[in-house]
Amino acid sequence: MPLKPYKLVPIQECGEPLVAIPPDPFTFVRPHPYENLGAPYDNKSPFYVRQGVLERLLNAQSQLQKSHSGWKIQIFDAYRPLAVQQFMVDHTFAEVLQQKGLTESELTEPERAAILELVYEFWALPDPNPAHPPPHSTGGAVDITLVDATGQVVDMGSPIDELSPRSYPNHFATSKNGPEQTYHAHRELLNWVMTQAGFQRHPGEWWHFCYGDQMWAWLMNQADPTFAAIARYGRIA
Repeated sequence: MPLKPYKLVPIQECGEPLVAIPPDPFTFVRPHPYENLGAPYDNKSPFYVRQGVLERLLNAQSQLQKSHSGWKIQIFDAYRPLAVQQFMVDHTFAEVLQQKGLTESELTEPERAAILELVYEFWALPDPNPAHPPPHSTGGAVDITLVDATGQVVDMGSPIDELSPRSYPNHFATSKNGPEQTYHAHRELLNWVMTQAGFQRHPGEWWHFCYGDQMWAWLMNQADPTFAAIARYGRIA
């Protein structure tokens, strides 16, 4: 697969440690969806991030409380070892095959290429090259949503990890449909509390936010070419 543009950003690893995300003031998706599938975490937790990411998550949660009392950021996924990235790519590939009623051994090359293109639109390549780490393998990325004051997950219009255009952050932006306008407002709220805390949102996923990794630096530079950001976080084995 061709390298995505953000993968060309240089990395100067800062050595900041992975730290546990505290259960309070956040909430976690339990059981963890990838652990539940059997993803090989090898006693590592998906609910870890770099220290600087945690500090910014706490800031985002504080801002959320100011505008929406009782609401919480719900952590769906954070740190992801390379082996887990590979597992989830393979799992997603198999899911698409099943949905299409196809068998891998009978795929034509164009069919295989089309499925891989779809999978890699939403899942980073599990590249072992330390210069091109998957974002979640750096500890700099989080997949999140919101929970309201009653403990209910806020409806964003599509589930996390859905392989469809509904996952694009602005999919409902121009809709005249009332519920869809609400979905967009929820996505904008999530984006606001995260970006004011220093995160950048994945251009194709409403739930994915990053700080300090290659994607964050690339997005910062896209917004301001004079910024000349570089990545602070490389892959953690």
